[in-house]
Amino acid sequence: MRIRRILAAVFATAALAGLGLTGAAAATATAGSVTPASVTPGECTDGGGTIDRSTPMLPTCRGGMNDGQTVD
Repeated sequence: MRIRRILAAVFATAALAGLGLTGAAAATATAGSVTPASVTPGECTDGGGTIDRSTPMLPTCRGGMNDGQTVD
């Protein structure tokens, strides 16, 4: 009887730990796909873009893979 309770506790703990790892993996996967709000001047030029300083508030990256993002 005691062994059944111990095994049930072990399986329940393993199941909950598995759910925790799955949630952490999902959070890591979605975090990598988020685009930054702004890029550095080096990231803009390395990505094939040019810095457009004629925008009113902040300079903007034009062209390349960071097109349209602000440069800080």
